Amino acid sequence: MDFSFSEEQQAAREAARGVFSSVAPDAVPSPVAAAGPVADDFDRPLWRRLAEADLVGLVTGPEYGGAGLDPIALCLVLAEAGGVLARVPLLETGAAALALQRYAPDELRQSLLPEVGRGGTVLTVAAAGRTGHEPAERAVRARPVRTGGGGWLLDGVQTAVPWPGQADHVLVPAHPADDEGRAVLAVLPREADGMTWADQLSTNGERYGELRLESVRVDAGRMVDAAGAWEWLRDLLTVGTCALALGVARQVVRMTGEYVGKREQFGHPLATFQAVAMQMADRYIDTQAMEATLWQAAWRLGDGGATDGLPVAADVAVAKVWASDGVRRVTQTAQHLHGGFGADIDYPLHRYHAWAKQLELSLGPAAAHEEALGDLLAAHPPA
Repeated sequence: MDFSFSEEQQAAREAARGVFSSVAPDAVPSPVAAAGPVADDFDRPLWRRLAEADLVGLVTGPEYGGAGLDPIALCLVLAEAGGVLARVPLLETGAAALALQRYAPDELRQSLLPEVGRGGTVLTVAAAGRTGHEPAERAVRARPVRTGGGGWLLDGVQTAVPWPGQADHVLVPAHPADDEGRAVLAVLPREADGMTWADQLSTNGERYGELRLESVRVDAGRMVDAAGAWEWLRDLLTVGTCALALGVARQVVRMTGEYVGKREQFGHPLATFQAVAMQMADRYIDTQAMEATLWQAAWRLGDGGATDGLPVAADVAVAKVWASDGVRRVTQTAQHLHGGFGADIDYPLHRYHAWAKQLELSLGPAAAHEEALGDLLAAHPPA
């Protein structure tokens, strides 16, 4: 069996490397040095270059002006973005666009996806729920409107929504009031009657938002009611977060390898000391495990089939466990081996540590996904 990437996937990765080569990680503002959010906007020039390279519309179909690639291609690009701490809404926009293409009504797809591919429309997703520790679809209730043209009314709270001031539309999961076991997706404009935003500050210094919904009316045509739509989007966001974490971990291992190869103690490079070499070897193994589990999950989300009867959520959970634990161990070891440089807020490693912590906890830490994996294994015993 051939496990190599396709020509199209490799081309997407090379194009991303070309665009991100102009990004200097040490130019990313420090969350410690900044009094508030590190910036009021994302990197618009970089976003334009990504759109010009057809990387924003990477996963949308040719009928919408995109390349029509799969979650693996998106994750290849996201890994390159993570390596330079790229401040762009590529994960949220790409995942939301792919989910809309897969599950949304045709009219909604036609109205949004062409402009998304051109970089003119930014999408985000409210995926953290009310507190960040509960299913996001349980945080918002959707009530059907029986009169006046129909539609739905939404009530609830979603916390930690990324890019709240920049996204043109936000995808909000909810549960119908008459069927709490079902999840629907609402595609809302950034501002609408009954919507209020409160500023929040993330671990890496980025501005997030708490979204409150009070009887927000949504037309039926802007609701995605297909079975499994929210679950698939949530899994894709999780896998994309794993790809960003892989990019961060790879770059941190690279930075640390260069440092211990040049830094000398007692007349010898640090890399020649056995204790240092063993720690670096362990962290390299972490990145390899992060990568292997990431591609397994991304493949399953695309055209991959069943694995021993387990749902794709099991592969996603495994990938997030390795991503969360792996990126934390990599950055901790890097700070230890860098000594004083590891804590210097003017040195790029400090920023990577802040991003690593944010990615570790985003959409659930390792322990939460270990628990979810245990539940899945119990519900799907081997035949």
